[in-house]
Amino acid sequence: MNAWFAHHAHSFAVAFDRLRRAPLAALISVLVIAAAITLPAGLYLLLDNLKKATADAAPRAELSVFFKLNTPEATARQIGQVLQQQPDVASVRFIGRDEALKRLEKLGLGDITAGLPGNPLPHALILRTRDSNPAALDRLAETLRKRPEVDRVNLDSGWARRLNAFMQLGERVIWLLAGLFGLALAAITGNTIRLQIYAQRDEIEVARLLGATDRFIRRPFLYFGGLQGLLGGLTAWGLLSLALFLLHGRIAELAAAYGSEFALAGLSWLDGMALAAISGLLGLIGALYAVAHTQRSLRIA
Repeated sequence: MNAWFAHHAHSFAVAFDRLRRAPLAALISVLVIAAAITLPAGLYLLLDNLKKATADAAPRAELSVFFKLNTPEATARQIGQVLQQQPDVASVRFIGRDEALKRLEKLGLGDITAGLPGNPLPHALILRTRDSNPAALDRLAETLRKRPEVDRVNLDSGWARRLNAFMQLGERVIWLLAGLFGLALAAITGNTIRLQIYAQRDEIEVARLLGATDRFIRRPFLYFGGLQGLLGGLTAWGLLSLALFLLHGRIAELAAAYGSEFALAGLSWLDGMALAAISGLLGLIGALYAVAHTQRSLRIA
């Protein structure tokens, strides 16, 4: 076990020394990797902030519940009180049939209502929900329609559906870009490793003649690819943090102009470490591809 750790420590030291001996080339490769990672990560961060902003600024979805004409006012109010206790309901407002009739008269429809033998308007409830998800709104509306006292339920969720469709489209675009740039990252790392392998061809042949195993020769290249990807991910995290710092003041001024206190949220420590880990993994995959691609000509795998 000690020998295994010693071999890996030696391979890591060799990979780190290769980065140190060519700082300019390593810096360029790390910056290219960081650029490939920053775009999809930045779009993910932008979409996450948009979700938070729309959750605070978007109007609450409303459901209009109309009772049957023979439903007593006390029963309608009692149902409203029960609905108010549900966790997904933000507020419930009761509108009696007499109040609804007075509102029609204020709108200039008094001549029409005066000719009616009675009040044709039902009691109603106006519900505002906490969750604007269209699926959740549909479930709540369907539950209300099943009540025997309810005659009709109108759901105002068109804006919520459009917003949800926009967010879903944004998520798919981000995942698509993440996949494309992930392939680009692996290709960049693989190309760098392949050039190193060809540049050190004589050294590899000498090492093989001295008894070095294929794993021993291959391991530093794998560590180099993973280390390069890891540094690229950390650099992308730093670039995103810098961009948010530069935009923070302007965003705060814009939000204050609209009477809001919205502030951009950056990547959490968990998200940042995950970004660096994914970047390092892609770098390792690129290194594995480069080693496998050159195995026949150099016989190192």
